[in-house]
Amino acid sequence: MNNPVTCLGRYTQEICLSIWNISALFFQTLYWMLIGPFRGKVSRRGSIFEQMVFVGVKSLVIIFFVNFFIGIVLAMQSAYQLSQLGAEVYAAALVSVSMCRELGPVMTGLVIAGRVGAAITAEIGTMKVGEQLEALQAMALNPVRFLVVPRFLALLIMLPLLTVVADASGIFGGYLVGTMSLKINSALYLDISFMFLEFKDIFVGLFKSTIFGMIIALIACHQGLTTSGGAAGVGKSTTKSVVISFILVILADVIITGIFYFAKV
Repeated sequence: MNNPVTCLGRYTQEICLSIWNISALFFQTLYWMLIGPFRGKVSRRGSIFEQMVFVGVKSLVIIFFVNFFIGIVLAMQSAYQLSQLGAEVYAAALVSVSMCRELGPVMTGLVIAGRVGAAITAEIGTMKVGEQLEALQAMALNPVRFLVVPRFLALLIMLPLLTVVADASGIFGGYLVGTMSLKINSALYLDISFMFLEFKDIFVGLFKSTIFGMIIALIACHQGLTTSGGAAGVGKSTTKSVVISFILVILADVIITGIFYFAKV
């Protein structure tokens, strides 16, 4: 049986090494984003557009329905509590602010981490175990430039846009509950919803989604690039990518929320 101290030291070393490698991947990605387009004649705009379609357009349905049902549940639960105070109408404000500031970006980040992050890891991991990355390097093509950058940009651009869809669908779900179940006047419900919703709430949500997009892209690509062990290794890397992305998305949400809370923003 291994010494617990030895195990702790080994895991700490692995975590520190992973953080170092992910940071290095981040700076390499920034380099090829900012300087890479001016070097060489090969354009990756087509690849970026394809990834944007995969990340954004093909995720619209699941993002809509997940957040639509979240809005319905949130409206029903909040209305049940507020009814004891005779303030059911303010469930509208609770749904709109909660969706835009917290639930919209977080649920979107988790769904995209599970759907897109896993797909990115599996795709790059399959290329890694199939020695296709070595083939790219043999042709003097940088894997970060041709594989990581398009996916990083696609997530960076599309995740905030998907968050807007998530916010709207969640508010719509709450609207249906408020007008059909709680019998709140439609105009009054919308007025209460946007009376308490401020620009800072939308900004915080979009800022979170941008950070989440960066996290998901870096984790997924890093796990794919470090895959080993054949088909079984691809499965392990994919699972690890989703788990780590989930944890880091929630952790980032806690940190960002704390920063804006203590900054009174």
